[in-house]
Amino acid sequence: MDLNIVWFVLIGVLYTGYFILEGFDLGVGILHPFVAKTDTERRSVINTIGPHWDGNEVWLITAGGATFAAFPNWYATLFSGFYLPFLLMLVGLILRGVALEFRSKDENRLWRSFWDWAICLGSFLPALLWGVAFANFLRGIPIDASQNYTGGFWNLLNPYALTVGVLSTIGFMLQGAIFLALKTENPIKERVQKLASRLWIPVLVLMAAVVLFSSAETDMATKEGIRPGILSYLVLIIQAVVGFFIFRRQYGKGFIMQSLTIAGVTASAFLTLFPRVLISSTNPVWSLTIYNAASSPYTLQIMSIVALIFVPIVLVYQAWTYWIFRKRVGNDPEKLVY
Repeated sequence: MDLNIVWFVLIGVLYTGYFILEGFDLGVGILHPFVAKTDTERRSVINTIGPHWDGNEVWLITAGGATFAAFPNWYATLFSGFYLPFLLMLVGLILRGVALEFRSKDENRLWRSFWDWAICLGSFLPALLWGVAFANFLRGIPIDASQNYTGGFWNLLNPYALTVGVLSTIGFMLQGAIFLALKTENPIKERVQKLASRLWIPVLVLMAAVVLFSSAETDMATKEGIRPGILSYLVLIIQAVVGFFIFRRQYGKGFIMQSLTIAGVTASAFLTLFPRVLISSTNPVWSLTIYNAASSPYTLQIMSIVALIFVPIVLVYQAWTYWIFRKRVGNDPEKLVY
C-alpha cells in the first residue's frame, strides 16, 4: 500500500469521524426549537452539545487541510466547482457558532428566539449540503482535461443529489434525537424518544431508495474490485437494527448502531470513488485520481510523520472531553452555561 492510498483512507476516516460527531450536534441544532418548549428547556438542549460542537468541527478542518496538502489538485477542482454550496455551508456553520455563543447574552425573548432559529438554520444547511456534495462526487461532475470544473451551480441540484441531501438531513436528525435521549431529562427526554421512533422509518425508507438510485446514477453496482454495493446493503441491515434498539429504548446501543450506519455510508462512498477522488461526467478518462491529483512523495512522507505523532494526541484529548461531559444535562437554569 503506497502513501497515496494511505492518505485517501485517512481522509475517508476524517470525514467519517466528522459525520458521526458533527452529525449528532447538527441534528440537535435542527431539532432544538421543536423538542424544547420553554427557554430553560432550549438551554438544556443546547448545553448537551455546548462542550463538543467546536471540537467536532476540527475533524472537518483537518480533513480539508489533509486534502489540500495530500491532493492539491482535488482541493482546487473541488472548491472551484462547489464554491457556492461550500460558501452556503460555511455561512451556516458560522451562523450556528455565533448563535450558540450569543443566544444567552440577553434575556429578551425576541433576541433568544432569533438565535434559536439561527441555530436551526445554521445546522440545517450543512446537513443538507453535505449529502448534495457527496452525491455529486459519486454521480460525476463536468471536469475537462485540465482538471477544471466546467459546470454551474444548477448542475449540482439534480434529483439524485437532492434525495441524498434529504437523507443526510433526516439521518443527522435521528442521530441528534438519539443523542438527546441519552443526554436530557424529562420532559425533553420523552419527546425525543417519540421523535426518534418516528424518524427511524423515513430514514430506512430513504436509505433503501438511495441504494437503488445509486445503482442507476453511479457505478457502485458495476465497479470492479471491492463492491461498495455489498456494503450499502449491510448498512441497510444496521439501520434496521437501529430501530430495534430504539423501540427497546436501548438508546446507547442505538446511538452506536446509528454511528455505524453513518460510518458505513461514508465508507461506501469512498469505496465507490477509489482510486478516483472526483469523477468526470464529461469523460471518465479526465477524472481526478489519487495519483494525478496528489502531492509529491516527499510531501506525503512528511505528512505521514506529522500525522503519526499528532493524530493520536487529538483522539485521546477528544475522548477525554466526552468522558468529562458524559452526564445528563438537567433543567436547573443556574447550572446551564449556554
